[in-house]
Amino acid sequence: MHIVDGILSPPVLLVGSGLTLLGVAKGLRALDAEQTPKAALLCALLFVASLVHVPVGPSSAHLMLLGLAGLLLGWVVFPVLLIVLTLQALLFGFGGITSLGVNTLNMAVPALLAARLCGGDALCATTPRGAVVRGALAGGGAILLAACLVALSLGLSGGEFWLAGQLAVVANLPVILLEGALTAAAVLLLHRVQPSALVLRLH
Repeated sequence: MHIVDGILSPPVLLVGSGLTLLGVAKGLRALDAEQTPKAALLCALLFVASLVHVPVGPSSAHLMLLGLAGLLLGWVVFPVLLIVLTLQALLFGFGGITSLGVNTLNMAVPALLAARLCGGDALCATTPRGAVVRGALAGGGAILLAACLVALSLGLSGGEFWLAGQLAVVANLPVILLEGALTAAAVLLLHRVQPSALVLRLH
């Protein structure tokens, strides 16, 4: 899911970086005293989750927990993901520095959409079974959309990259199922012990 330096075209890099800056600015404005501890915890969790790799043929994919991050953070997911991806690029060589804006956008947008479509008051007020379904959709759907955005970013940078983009979607199919299950379990737990954590004001 990480696009390395030297692949994306300048227009894709500029647009992706610009949109990410706007998202980060909005996320920082939404970061209040109540959100800060949660953001720090999710930042650490997302970083550690990236170390858990799922074998996919001769390669592997790693956990991202985008759906869960979106449900718990809303717009704050933008600066959190920017920090996580920067650390991954500097420490492990995942992705790159020039592609950091596009990589952040490709992951933050699905996380935010998961929060909008599956989270909020409706998630807090639903039944436990409904919470599981919404959590699974948020977790799996966020990864699927992120993989599709990666494919789109590659395709817009050159027709020769379309195949690589399609392979990125296929390679993440096991991760989609796993993230759906993990997010559903996490949402069910929060629904039972602290439902207020699932209520976000996304504006």
